[in-house]
Amino acid sequence: MSSISIVIPARNEAPNIAATLVPLQVWREHGHEIIVVDGDSVDTTAALAEPLCDRLVRAAPGRATQMNAGAAAASGDLIVFLHADCVLPSDAEAKLSALACRDRDHWGRFDVRLDARAPVYRLIETSMNWRSRLTGIATGDQAIFVSRMLFESSGGYPYIALMEDIALSARLRRYMRPICLTTCVKTSARRWQRHGVVVTVLKMWCLRAAFFCGVSPDRLHAIYELRDTVEP
Repeated sequence: MSSISIVIPARNEAPNIAATLVPLQVWREHGHEIIVVDGDSVDTTAALAEPLCDRLVRAAPGRATQMNAGAAAASGDLIVFLHADCVLPSDAEAKLSALACRDRDHWGRFDVRLDARAPVYRLIETSMNWRSRLTGIATGDQAIFVSRMLFESSGGYPYIALMEDIALSARLRRYMRPICLTTCVKTSARRWQRHGVVVTVLKMWCLRAAFFCGVSPDRLHAIYELRDTVEP
């Protein structure tokens, strides 16, 4: 059976990390591996994660740096990048195991569902899912998965401060379109709840537009940090 490595970058995620890792324990029983990459957390993230993962890797903070470090430590045929505030759907193991057995390279992502009940969040997640399907670009909240050989051939995540998931998608899209799984990763709505839906959506649109227009990711990250103290 082909194996799967789930790489989870985390920094100061003590309130969320156990909820993400506990459902993955059955994956470990089936021979897959869970790798948590801690980025200099100052809370109990690492202590909570260590007994619930196969490897706890230490890396400098920054999603691209952490996910590349996790991929380098991974042994699976398929690598899944899962954010620390996201939970994979119940049928994810079966779907990804079938993909991992394929001989050819591939990559893709799940649809996303936000963990808030207001109707506006259904609109947001539907927009995210359809935009991704039409453009072939995935965000980190959608649990990007990629065969090991394709990830290595593409050069992995570019070492940029923000938009690393979009940049990786653009790299992978040069090889092939993503597989868009319709089952949903449950992800935190905290970004929208912290600053308001309208403000957050507009700012994210502006940041993405600036990125595609060539604005430096370092400059975009500085702007992002002005509005949010939570890791992007």
